[in-house]
Amino acid sequence: MAITVLIPTPLQKFTNNQASLECEASDVKSLLDALEQAFPGIKARLCDEQGQLRRFLNVYVNSEDIRFLDGIQTSLGNGDEVSIVPAVAGG
Repeated sequence: MAITVLIPTPLQKFTNNQASLECEASDVKSLLDALEQAFPGIKARLCDEQGQLRRFLNVYVNSEDIRFLDGIQTSLGNGDEVSIVPAVAGG
């Protein structure tokens, strides 16, 4: 299943400066593993030591926040678009 992954600018140094990638995965967890296999070191920027997404990252599948779906167990289908978005803080 071809999934489009949108990579934020700060992480593009781990993806050979690619802003968009095509991956195959059945859920977000396996997508993270596929990204790590293709680009070693990127998963440490996305996940903590327990394998959970870092708090400062938001992940969307087809514009829906996975926190309101099934988290990293959220299923993916052919043609889905996954956006990795760093949280913005400030006041």
